[in-house]
Amino acid sequence: MMAHTDRHFRYLLRLLSGQAMLYTEMLTTGALLYGDAEKYLRFHAAERPLGIQLGGSDPEALAKCAGRTAECGYDEVNLNLGCPSERVKSGRFGACLMAEPELVADCVKAMLETSAAPVTVKTRTGIDQLDDYDYLQRFIATVSGAGCRTFIIHARKAWLQGLSPRQNRTLPPLQYDRVYRLKQDFPDLEIVINGGINSLDETQAHLRHVDGVMLGRALCHNPYLLTGVDKTLFDVNNRTLSRMEALQRYLDYMETELAQGERLYAMARHLLGLFRGQHGARAFRRHLTTRAVHKNAGVEVVREAAGLLGNLELIQRI
Repeated sequence: MMAHTDRHFRYLLRLLSGQAMLYTEMLTTGALLYGDAEKYLRFHAAERPLGIQLGGSDPEALAKCAGRTAECGYDEVNLNLGCPSERVKSGRFGACLMAEPELVADCVKAMLETSAAPVTVKTRTGIDQLDDYDYLQRFIATVSGAGCRTFIIHARKAWLQGLSPRQNRTLPPLQYDRVYRLKQDFPDLEIVINGGINSLDETQAHLRHVDGVMLGRALCHNPYLLTGVDKTLFDVNNRTLSRMEALQRYLDYMETELAQGERLYAMARHLLGLFRGQHGARAFRRHLTTRAVHKNAGVEVVREAAGLLGNLELIQRI
């Protein structure tokens, strides 16, 4: 979810669900240890509960980062072993680490020694030729032996040679049954399923077999999908915001961020799917994509776009 789940998108999602666990983009240990860590680690208190995803393969570096991120207030530190890109592979982190379960176990153990927050692992069902269930089972056994109690499983293998990261999202077939089997074989572990899940109905079906469900690109395309989560999955009767009410609150947030020097499009781009399927949604998206990119664009651009949705009463409130 690189370039998607930044702090602005997470703030929007939190407006739509008070209960769902949110995650950052994957941050490399190098970026945090040698880059602008304050910028990368910044988040709004309203985003919590919030997990941070780390990418790396050096136990010492991961330990330093895990300790620092937990001190910043993150509720979970997740080691990402799912990304299949060439850049990630050349840096020896991401999905390629599935070939080195003992190293992953060492990383998890080191992170647990410095982090006050739980350390979890996100991985695939396999990579390249290491894709049979027995290998996956041994991998989980090795890493859980180091102390990891929660695994988020993207239910498809990753091809590190011959497929692009985009192709790796869809071409290898989904294998939900393997994730279900992991839960049967490791009943004391928390198993969360991910990959190709696009509705709350599908989510509920998976929850009959596993402990949790992670949604990714479905929320990028339609963030309003998250509004049913609190009641349906957590039995919490929070008042559901309408799309327009969510837009109004996000506008308030954008005004604050603009005053601090943020660019409008960095925030407005996350609104493109908010009105998906609604009257005027196409015109709304077109207006934002053509006007919000201008250097000095302000929230009036979003208000103008909202005016194309056709609900005059709610537009007047904005």
